[in-house]
Amino acid sequence: MLAALLSRFFGVKAEEFAAVAWSFVYFFCLLSAYYMLRSVRETMAIVGGVSNIPWLFTGTFVAMLAATPVFGWVASKFPRKRFLPWVYYFFIVNILLFFAAFWIADKEYISQVWVGRAFFVWLSVFNLFVVSVFWSFMADIYSKEQSRRLFGLISAGGSTGALIGPLVTSALVVPIGFRNLLPLSAMLLLLAVYCVYRLRNNATQQRDPGDPQSVDSSLPIGGSALAGIRLVATSRYLGAIAGALIIANFLGVAIYMYMAELVKETFDGTDRQTQVFAILDAATNTLSFVGQLLLVRLSVRKLGVGFTLALLPLVSIVGFAVLAVHPVFIVMATLQVLRRSITFGLTKPTTDMLYSVVSPEERYKAKNFVETAIYRGGDLIATWTIRAISGIGIAGVAIVCVPLAIIWALLAYKIGHEYKRRDIALSMEPTKQP
Repeated sequence: MLAALLSRFFGVKAEEFAAVAWSFVYFFCLLSAYYMLRSVRETMAIVGGVSNIPWLFTGTFVAMLAATPVFGWVASKFPRKRFLPWVYYFFIVNILLFFAAFWIADKEYISQVWVGRAFFVWLSVFNLFVVSVFWSFMADIYSKEQSRRLFGLISAGGSTGALIGPLVTSALVVPIGFRNLLPLSAMLLLLAVYCVYRLRNNATQQRDPGDPQSVDSSLPIGGSALAGIRLVATSRYLGAIAGALIIANFLGVAIYMYMAELVKETFDGTDRQTQVFAILDAATNTLSFVGQLLLVRLSVRKLGVGFTLALLPLVSIVGFAVLAVHPVFIVMATLQVLRRSITFGLTKPTTDMLYSVVSPEERYKAKNFVETAIYRGGDLIATWTIRAISGIGIAGVAIVCVPLAIIWALLAYKIGHEYKRRDIALSMEPTKQP
């Protein structure tokens, strides 16, 4: 009965139960660990001065630029079965070092401002890197057909962690202090490493370890440390994915920057404003969870990857057009909930499927570059651009966003078409048997 239910509603076959369960727990641990610390990061931003927040984002982008070639070098020189766990060991050590730094600052009555600023930048890098590596690993151990069926359910593990992590923080931060949340987060990352080993063993049973495409291969990916930049610059497929991400970030930052303004104008008092943001987050997370569990697999199967990717820009076109006419809170709030729930419920799982039809070097180096340096670079460009044109008001910025959303929709169609072409080409290649 359980097998029938999982197969009917989630597309999981009996032989996939163990791998999917470990993948679910793996992503749960990653996002629980991150969201336990996210509230600490926001507090550190306040400690460092709210007026300095744009500079914290600038520092995050610079850190991304420095970290990307280092990761590229590691991926070039070491086999995946070795460097995947060490990525997480590295961040576990970082967390413990920050725990020690906060503890020393408190005991010696030293200002925590610079430790807090460093923590803000570090956690922003940590989040993007560990999630990017996670989905690269998923694209390694699951086939193209499996990714279309299973990535939505696996994403729901992350959404569950994103719900549980803040609840744990809110319950424990006052009794034990924010510093003591860091070792708990490190323990969750250690559990994620255990999941990597279990999944890697599962992949060994399905693929030939002598195949360089296998995650358990003893051969490194090879190539240069900066190959991710070159691959994105020379591939129309990867370039289109990067372009779509930059536009998506611009539209998201526009909503983010003006939502606070509308909430402040519409609701009085910090408690009421905090309640409004909590309600919006709850609605977003609920819809995202439903989308990941039930909708993304059906959408990809029935409508295709291209149309599923185009849903978000199409909603954005309509939403920003309505916002340009009625720049009020209820329109902005509805648009934010719809966009964020579609992003996490449909677009993100589908985007991660795109890397199942590329080489291991593109899967790790190019994907990492797109989802770290380009992602934060897009945030930086959007923040300063919207600040520069803020004089035209919410309606004016919404009008600017409409043609950008149209370009995004066209890119989504192009990406979906190229994914289908690559999928067919790979399906025609002879499969190497273990």
